[in-house]
Amino acid sequence: MSVEYGVAIVGGGPVGMLLAAELTLQGVRPVVLERLPEPTWQSKAGTLHARTAQMLERRGLLDAVGGIGGRRVDRRPPDRPFAFHFGLMFDLDLAKLDLEGPAHVGAPQAWAEHVFFERATSLGAEVRRGHELVGLDDRGDHVALEIAGPDGRYTLTASWVVGADGARSATRKLAGIPFAGKGATVAALMGDVRLLDPYDVPWGWTRTPRGWVQFYVHPAGLSRVSTYDWSGPHADRRAPVTLDELRASVERIAGFPVRMTDPAQLTRYGDAALQAEVYRKGRVLLAGDAAHVHFPAGGQGVNTGLQDAFNLGWKLAAEVNGWAPPGLLDTYHSERHPVAARVLWNVSAQMALMNPDPSVDPLRELFTDLMHLDEVNAYLGNMISGLDIRYDVGVPGAGHLAPNAALKVGDQTHRLADLLRPAFPILLDLADRPDLRDAAAPWSERVAIVTAVSESPLGADALLIRPDGHVAWLGDRPSRLQAALTRWFGTP
Repeated sequence: MSVEYGVAIVGGGPVGMLLAAELTLQGVRPVVLERLPEPTWQSKAGTLHARTAQMLERRGLLDAVGGIGGRRVDRRPPDRPFAFHFGLMFDLDLAKLDLEGPAHVGAPQAWAEHVFFERATSLGAEVRRGHELVGLDDRGDHVALEIAGPDGRYTLTASWVVGADGARSATRKLAGIPFAGKGATVAALMGDVRLLDPYDVPWGWTRTPRGWVQFYVHPAGLSRVSTYDWSGPHADRRAPVTLDELRASVERIAGFPVRMTDPAQLTRYGDAALQAEVYRKGRVLLAGDAAHVHFPAGGQGVNTGLQDAFNLGWKLAAEVNGWAPPGLLDTYHSERHPVAARVLWNVSAQMALMNPDPSVDPLRELFTDLMHLDEVNAYLGNMISGLDIRYDVGVPGAGHLAPNAALKVGDQTHRLADLLRPAFPILLDLADRPDLRDAAAPWSERVAIVTAVSESPLGADALLIRPDGHVAWLGDRPSRLQAALTRWFGTP
């Protein structure tokens, strides 16, 4: 039968939209099915860490994502401390990390989603809003989706389906993929309100024996208010939050009355730490919160999801385009599942440190001292920022994100990030090795062969760089280069 789409993406949040953009760069025109009829423009997250910024730079998207309101992203590492937290102890200095660009980009989630939507649709992706997935049948050679749309139900067929539809993913449930881990024990509330006495509340985070309360105060507008309550999880996770409930939680934890009105974007969540047992089942894959959820400690959730999209996009496109080598798509799970598991692990450690019980105070004091040691700062900072991610690609010294080196190509100078913007893999010949170029020549339709001189040492005569920017091979032996090319880019 005729299959309508190579890929159907369920969920039009930032992860789904970025994946759509990645697929279009590879010549695959996906359809994005989004349940909501219009974007909400509400942002629960606004932190993009250094590794995500690096990957966005490799697609030419960093300035757009970080440029809301006419601001531009500062490409230089900060020349002063950049305080960040681990367990709400703001003693990390991200400026001390080995950075090639910004340590942090403040970008509301809704704005990033809009930027990725604009990129994806400009390249040919189709987005259907108000279309909800209600049925899924993996038929072996394609997937049939039952969709509830504005004009009624219909069936859509696709070769592959990716669920990027959040923590309550219909895709994951319909595919029968287990979501395992720890249930919630903490009840959190968040909302924007008008504080009638904005100068009478403590700004930022405050810990009391009853929990945590946060005030991001806007004296003339709406302030962001959050509470973390350790007395137990929400009785009904889906119940609407009322202003009275938020006020009562704030006052109970803070210990004093707080007058507020004009509520907006009220939401509840918990500290459940859950992960899909597999990221692929047949022709169904998961990305973002559909694959992993955790308490939003350190702003790691959306970053992990966006990096899922960068990892998956080119591999799935290879399947659709018919040249994927055996096992390529399975490396999505083998590479990304451990990354999310590590995020869930470090978030669980942060939750233990955030416990409001006074018995935890000595542990917090000890961690505060430790975080001022350069080695501890680097370990925790690189973990939170994603800078320590290295995939097992079977080659010693490889698997890391290729540095954004300045390269002399002919009589022109380019940054490596500029060469990766088309999402095309690169064999980077740094020693003018005709034997390496000849070995790679049969793959020239799939791999760009670039002879260059690097302004900084990259540790090898040549690097094979995947579309997601990670080094798949480095070395000087043509036979091993051909083995890596076959593993990642198929038989020529």
